[in-house]
Amino acid sequence: MELIRCKDVCKSFGEKVALDHVSVDIPKGKIFGLLGPNGAGKTTLIRIINRITIPNSGSVLFDGRPITQDDVEKIGYLPEERGLYRKMKVGDQAMYFAQLKGMSQREAAKELKKWFVKFGIESWWNKKVEELSKGMAQKVQFITTVVHKPSLLILDEPFSGFDPVNAQLIREEILRLKDEGSTIILSTHNMESVEELCDNIALINKSHVVISGGVDEIRRKYGNNNVELIYTDRLTVQSEPGIFKVLSDRDDAGRHTAVLALEAGTGSNDALKAVIAQGLTVNSFKELVPRMNDIFIKLVTEEE
Repeated sequence: MELIRCKDVCKSFGEKVALDHVSVDIPKGKIFGLLGPNGAGKTTLIRIINRITIPNSGSVLFDGRPITQDDVEKIGYLPEERGLYRKMKVGDQAMYFAQLKGMSQREAAKELKKWFVKFGIESWWNKKVEELSKGMAQKVQFITTVVHKPSLLILDEPFSGFDPVNAQLIREEILRLKDEGSTIILSTHNMESVEELCDNIALINKSHVVISGGVDEIRRKYGNNNVELIYTDRLTVQSEPGIFKVLSDRDDAGRHTAVLALEAGTGSNDALKAVIAQGLTVNSFKELVPRMNDIFIKLVTEEE
């Protein structure tokens, strides 16, 4: 079941069309990737879901009913444009944001202390924000986004500015929050994160949805029916007419890595049987699925 359903959402700013009949369904308890080049309309859609911006037409449903301002308290939003009050102390600011989301002072202090310990930043509580680096400030903002245990998390480029160690920490927390039942919208240009984290995606370009669906389903759809064969033998794999063609075969001290293009209608099992029939010692045989980065570039380029 969907937590968020956007149907035929349209939004214009003067003569600029930001969203043109955009429809997406965001399933409960999943990580949904919202992808697209700069200026495609992703941020506008996020702002509409957050009720920061009102659409010209179309509808947004939250848990099966029209979204209201009260639902916004159930949303945690980490915008790409980070914003903390530089002169405030970190702890005071975190408390302020938590209470804005409906937490009591006691509850906010208790939960924030847990998060500060988890992220190893207990000593930052009385620091001023202006004393923090960009990455340090983003840790604080991530905590203030999730501390009230929202049912919907919207994370816009959450890994921006983080070193690899802290980016991995955030990835692990995102997966943990999903396991605990949160629904997460992840807007990012990092295709590796999409493949690692997302269950479903929608690609928006030029204000409309180009493609949407499950990540694995989309990768299979745009696959080219190639397989990777790893084998060890003095013989070399040969093309089998009507079954597969050998595109490449790299020999590394007797260990071969070959790419085979399967003919139309040929299944992986048929190709594997043909390889074994050649007398080769097969170590690995797997389908080659395209990366999301390649699919993203292909679809956006076709749109252009």
